[in-house]
Amino acid sequence: MTTTVVRTPLTDLITRIRTVVARGLSEGDTARHVAEYLRPALRQPGLLEEHQREGSEEGYTQHVLHVEPDGSFSVVALVWLPGQATPVHDHVSWCTVGVYEGQETETLYRLAGRKGRRQLVVSGHTVNRRGEVTGIAPPGDIHRVSNSGTPKAISLHVYGADIGKLGSSIRRVYDLGEPGPAA
Repeated sequence: MTTTVVRTPLTDLITRIRTVVARGLSEGDTARHVAEYLRPALRQPGLLEEHQREGSEEGYTQHVLHVEPDGSFSVVALVWLPGQATPVHDHVSWCTVGVYEGQETETLYRLAGRKGRRQLVVSGHTVNRRGEVTGIAPPGDIHRVSNSGTPKAISLHVYGADIGKLGSSIRRVYDLGEPGPAA
């Protein structure tokens, strides 16, 4: 009995990510190399199925598209309705993000000040539009992401973690009014 593997833009992307992750590069280098494959995949109209493009009025929606069997990476689609945003947070692993539809605004932060009195300071703003890709890796990955446009925004996130098991890539959430992490 022969098993037929159906190739889709998503399965092709997963195969390419798998080859990068298998190389055992640093987190930053892995994020950069994954970006090389994510960028052209964002131009594929059939990358996501209709139900993976659905958002919710309750908040941004996460659709887990793939978790590698060994937990080494996950591919997630995040759907953002206008005005929806994450809290300020950092991550458990490297992450490569590409905007599939709409636009997202990313506000970057860094911790400043003496130990015990550290405060978050804005270190940059970026508007990422359709087809644009960014990569981050801890430490130095504190940010907030929002849909700053009027249509729905959809982004693909590739994490170097098992999001199926963890539920999220967020390591810590930061309170802008208090020193240091909130949790």
